[in-house]
Amino acid sequence: MSDESSDGPTDGPRDVADEAADEGPTDDEVVRTAAKAAEGVVFAHYDQSAVTDLDVTVTFEDGVLDVDVYLNAPDDPDPDAVAREAAETAGEAVDELFEA
Repeated sequence: MSDESSDGPTDGPRDVADEAADEGPTDDEVVRTAAKAAEGVVFAHYDQSAVTDLDVTVTFEDGVLDVDVYLNAPDDPDPDAVAREAAETAGEAVDELFEA
């Protein structure tokens, strides 16, 4: 196992205020959707037992989505790249939620 991890934000804030102004999903639904999507990406790349530490932090306030993924896992595949993919996928899942 590796001691390398992805520290800090892996995706910047995402402004979805225009979509939030409409009768869309609740803030709680947005947060749950993003977290589930991010975790899905991580566990598509690693067995759950191989992940030493995973922290997915999602906030959605005033129409701005912020997703941070901290991942401590084996070096293959690169945990930093997986964490970035997880954060990006979380944002895409929320975009799809608002489009539905």
